[in-house]
Amino acid sequence: MAEDQKRTRRANGETAIYFGKDDRWHARVPMGYKDNGEPYRRHITRPSEDALVEEVKRLEKQRDQGTAQQPGKLWTVEKWLWHWVENIAKDVVSENTYDGYEVAVRVHLVPGIGKHRIDRLEPEHLESLYRRMQKNGSAAATAHQAHRTARTALGEAVRRGHAAKNAAALAKPPRVEEPEEEIEPYSVEEVQSLLIEVNKRRNSARWMLALALGLRQGETLGLRWIDVDLDHEYLKLRRNRLRPKYEHGCTEADPCGRKAGYCPHREQVRRETKNTKSRAGRRAVPLPGPLVVMLRTHRAAQARERNTAGNLWTESDYVFTKPLGGPLSPNTDYHNWKKLLDDAGVRDGRLHDARHTAATVLMLLGVPDRVIDQIMGWEAGTSSRMRARYLHVPDAMLKDVAQKIAEAIWGPSPNAPVDKDQNNEG
Repeated sequence: MAEDQKRTRRANGETAIYFGKDDRWHARVPMGYKDNGEPYRRHITRPSEDALVEEVKRLEKQRDQGTAQQPGKLWTVEKWLWHWVENIAKDVVSENTYDGYEVAVRVHLVPGIGKHRIDRLEPEHLESLYRRMQKNGSAAATAHQAHRTARTALGEAVRRGHAAKNAAALAKPPRVEEPEEEIEPYSVEEVQSLLIEVNKRRNSARWMLALALGLRQGETLGLRWIDVDLDHEYLKLRRNRLRPKYEHGCTEADPCGRKAGYCPHREQVRRETKNTKSRAGRRAVPLPGPLVVMLRTHRAAQARERNTAGNLWTESDYVFTKPLGGPLSPNTDYHNWKKLLDDAGVRDGRLHDARHTAATVLMLLGVPDRVIDQIMGWEAGTSSRMRARYLHVPDAMLKDVAQKIAEAIWGPSPNAPVDKDQNNEG
């Protein structure tokens, strides 16, 4: 055997190439380290030296670019998605974001593309999944949510060297159409009708905070008395109320047979509130005088409820509580809103439409954009987009502008009322 064909000792980190007793060329290419810290080498063999050297160069390039498959990590899409959502994403995203990821993984991605190897997943596999989802009745927005989840999860896999490309970043998601129906804020007359009905109810100030100041549901239900300064007529927003999540408290030996949320021994597994995620969300909001009066009245009524309930009262310091204390459930709050609209004889609408109403009123009052952004809690970088989405121009304002344009171009209408002082001047 020629001297250059014999196995030679190489320095650490170098590829060892040698001619074996099986009459084939062999190489052991350093590719990194295993999970336990031991060096990992890929063993490859080819019939000729030239073919072997070409393969060695290919593997070394993948290694140096960080795109090589790591040892022991031949992930399927299913295995990686569950690892990512439970062990990576869960600890770094909000509870609501995690819930969206988990549903997309469990309901759509794992059944649809879970059997593929992650390094062999192609954009076409995902695009086919999106079409099947919509064919089976899923909305385009649902398919888009699955796409965003896959893109985020696979992006992490690429960064960690488990796949060479992010198939979801290359795939074309379905187009999400803007809703055809324009959101119509409540008119001043409708708000006044709601105010009459609101004054007959518990937690009446809760609804006026939404209609007058545009507070989000989570912000209002997460509000504590320590955040409210009635003497200086403002409140601070710094946390959101989260939707409760429960697990069964009953045992497997004696199951209740109900859903977790209705289990007699249910256990709350999600914190009640979280801090607002943006600096703009943590803000001070001025209180109109009538709202200050409503909150003072509400605080006195809550004190009476606490005294009446005695030991049954659940102390929590929330501004808006259940009859026996403790935070309001967002689901109960939503149904209370629907009943309020019905009792007031006002057209049906989303609870979030109250926020659109408040933003539009601020615009009509001529409040500067910067102040609107502060009250609504919009980030500086997105405030113009949010104003375009939330500020609605009423028909009456459009008609007024149209009349002014007509007068400027064609002159006053013959049927327009005549100014008597102008006639006297002639």
